Amino acid sequence: MTGTDTRDLTALGPRLPSPLQEVADGRFERHGVRLLLKRDDLIHPELVGNKWRKLAPVLAAAGGRPVVTFGGAYSNHLRAAAAAGRLLGLPTVGVVRGEELADLPLNPSLARCVADGMRLHFVDRSTYRRKAEPETLAALLRAVDVADAVVVPEGGSNAEAVRGCLALGAELGEHADVAAVACGTGGTLAGLAAGLPRGRRALGIPVLKGGFLEGDVRRLQERAFGGPRGAWSLDDRFHHGGYARTTPALDAFAEDFEHRHGLPVERVYVAKMLYALLALAREGAFPRGTTLAAVVTGRPFP
Repeated sequence: MTGTDTRDLTALGPRLPSPLQEVADGRFERHGVRLLLKRDDLIHPELVGNKWRKLAPVLAAAGGRPVVTFGGAYSNHLRAAAAAGRLLGLPTVGVVRGEELADLPLNPSLARCVADGMRLHFVDRSTYRRKAEPETLAALLRAVDVADAVVVPEGGSNAEAVRGCLALGAELGEHADVAAVACGTGGTLAGLAAGLPRGRRALGIPVLKGGFLEGDVRRLQERAFGGPRGAWSLDDRFHHGGYARTTPALDAFAEDFEHRHGLPVERVYVAKMLYALLALAREGAFPRGTTLAAVVTGRPFP
């Protein structure tokens, strides 16, 4: 396949709109809450969940140029970008946080990136924090020696990706009063909220510590739409210690949810969102009669 356009992406066979599945869960029902799962994990076997929605518009505009992007050692985004590059015939380079990793055996996540053709470039954490600064970014692009590259930010969240997530809100439409999504960089929430019809709202559950995401979501909507769109909020209480961190309570909840509903629960994002929704239902955060849609943005990585 040469180049990249919308037809190329359609040829990959995405399952859109993704299925909307109602689950019978007495823990929600006793609080008058109906739970739906928006199964974005079923969109594509390799470009799973919100990664399709965020990457597709960026890659469609790449015109066959190489893609340079960023992530940590266990980044879902890096894996998705690498898979997309292989499927679409695009060279990909992943700039990875942590130069000390360069001398260690690759973990399964990074090994999968390499198997899909991604070239990895490890940088120290100080440089990584400054990656968006023009001078630092220019130096990184020189270091990876890729001319005319398309630069995709960490997590894939830019204006194009946010606009790509508009369809998620439109697909949910009138089916749910509240649409919940786990958040890393905020792009999916920004697009989801903008795509929901009036009178519906989006709820973001950050999986990182820091409380910085509200400003990031506002900036993303400004870049994508010129200003704020839709009703949305964040609840920062359910990160369980930070990105890729877990607790015995979270693990037990995820295992129980899997057993109840036959759904493998991804731990970094999806488990934290579902845990938060049950906690909020128990707190009375949702009026009785609320229909709640939980966006399943990924599935466990082998």
